[in-house]
Amino acid sequence: MTLDSRIPSGPIEQKWDRCKFELKLVNPANKRKFHIIVVGTGLAGGSAAASLGELGYNVKAFCFQDSPRRAHSIAAQGGINAAKNYQNDGDSIYRLFYDTIKGGDFRAREANVYRLAQISVNIIDQCVAQGVPFAREYGGLLANRSFGGAQVSRTFYARGQTGQQLLLGCYQALERQVDAGRVLMFPRTEMLDLIVINGKARGIVTRNLITGKIESHLADAVILATGGYGNVYYLSTNAKGSNATAIWRAYKRGALMANPCFTQIHPTCIPVSGDYQSKLTLMSESLRNDGRIWVPLKKGDKRPPTEIPEEERDYYLERKYPSFGNLVPRDVASRAAKAVCDEGRGVGETGLGVYLDFSDAIRRLGRKTIEERYGNLFEMYERITGEDPYKTPMRIFPAIHYTMGGLWVDYHLMSTIPGLFVLGEANFSDHGANRLGASALMQGLADGYFIIPYTLGDYLANTKLEKVDDSHSAVKDAEREVTVRIQKLLSIKGKRSVDSFHRELGKLVWDYCGMARNAKGLQYAMGKIAELAEEFYHNVNVVGDGNELNQSLEKAGRVADFFELAQLMCRDALERNESCGGHFREEFQTPEGEALRDDENYCHVAAWEYKGEGQSPVLHKEPLRFEYVHLTQRSYK
Repeated sequence: MTLDSRIPSGPIEQKWDRCKFELKLVNPANKRKFHIIVVGTGLAGGSAAASLGELGYNVKAFCFQDSPRRAHSIAAQGGINAAKNYQNDGDSIYRLFYDTIKGGDFRAREANVYRLAQISVNIIDQCVAQGVPFAREYGGLLANRSFGGAQVSRTFYARGQTGQQLLLGCYQALERQVDAGRVLMFPRTEMLDLIVINGKARGIVTRNLITGKIESHLADAVILATGGYGNVYYLSTNAKGSNATAIWRAYKRGALMANPCFTQIHPTCIPVSGDYQSKLTLMSESLRNDGRIWVPLKKGDKRPPTEIPEEERDYYLERKYPSFGNLVPRDVASRAAKAVCDEGRGVGETGLGVYLDFSDAIRRLGRKTIEERYGNLFEMYERITGEDPYKTPMRIFPAIHYTMGGLWVDYHLMSTIPGLFVLGEANFSDHGANRLGASALMQGLADGYFIIPYTLGDYLANTKLEKVDDSHSAVKDAEREVTVRIQKLLSIKGKRSVDSFHRELGKLVWDYCGMARNAKGLQYAMGKIAELAEEFYHNVNVVGDGNELNQSLEKAGRVADFFELAQLMCRDALERNESCGGHFREEFQTPEGEALRDDENYCHVAAWEYKGEGQSPVLHKEPLRFEYVHLTQRSYK
């Protein structure tokens, strides 16, 4: 298999414009003849469905929540990047492009990243026009703040609820198309398989989560915008429903899975508080604008933070990285926090925590200003921990957050299955080995509002699509396979709950394929995951039946996929003998403990092809070429 990324020729600043001009178009009358399926209605899927409906396509949109307003995009807190340079502090499209390439440790495509930076300026205008209430300066201009990996202020925000406000704007656009009859919504419906006919994606098999009914839906193209797979770790900042089933079914139907070991650890999360905690809570990276991160200088110092004098504190990020200080990228900040905790200087009962202290900012700016910027985040922290962050520093620790890996897509956002497009966090395309903060919302909206309306039309205009219906053998086969999988899970009648298996799997992946990895640990994890998966299929207890609302069954199907995905993540991490971004192999680090890349052997996208049950997947490599950014060892000092 040859991976053709379809990157346009010419200067990088002209590639997207050239691509748009060269794409074939579908005229307005013909758009009404095409049917499109969109799976997932967060920012990527919702914006895609709204945009395609606006253009005149017939769209079916699916989500497993009761409303698109409950998509996990709502949880994004800190902001969205755009190279507007409103602060006049030296920002530009090229600087955002450079920061993103460098932040991803030179493991992303230049052309994709530059396009993202270009489109970023249009996203803000689109969202303002929708009424998104971005923060504003006293004079009425949109305000900006800084995020990790940048020395300029380019992040637009709505207090600590930017994702929610952007999603409400997107939801309004989507509902307008629902009311117009161009988008048909299917809430409480989960995709369980992809239908591929004559090599092209032509539909999906779904389960109604209320009635249990299995149905097929056919279309001329399928768009997956189903988010990331961070919940493979069990404890993560993701909503509990977030899962990998849609992209995993596509992988098993022929779509390649790219860089699955590239997972992001977020440095500012509320630490784990107990063995039976179900998820973790994110504290926005925006807090690092005004909060200072520190630990005691002495090991085992358990005094309250207010009793530790200034000279006995180690502001370790400011000490190690004076140019960026507390605003180093997430992977760097996370490893630094782990290092001081490993030294015995962590805080809190478990010792797995560091302080995020706002006392200096409150003295400098006043409490009222801090309340205006972060009030809802401070309130959320106090509700969860019982501690007032205005009076005592927050305790934070790294946790699984975002996944840079995902289905491989070309420049048009199409996977290796013709007609299957993948948007947002579900694809691998724009962030390399580490995502800069405030870039997830940017990518999701760029893909949905500004890229897929062009590239989908080109596919439809260039492709001969034969008529198919529910009687086709591929449809019946996919439905039968879904039914068999469900019956298999219901028939086991074991003694362990689904959650107990998921929790054990997540700890294995966190311990051996989390913040740090090594060859011995990865090999051990692969063996233990295989053993645990075997026990799962002999001893899991899925209560109820398939013809009703059954969350135990829903979780069982998702965890079954997580077992297989976890194996591929470990295999990918074992294959990549270097450290880059969030992939930190302990064998490959600089004398200062920073990630040590091997550009000669690993400057590529690792794309894995499924070869069948019990068979080893095959690795395909897409070389990454850098014409505009010089490959250098990352430094934030």
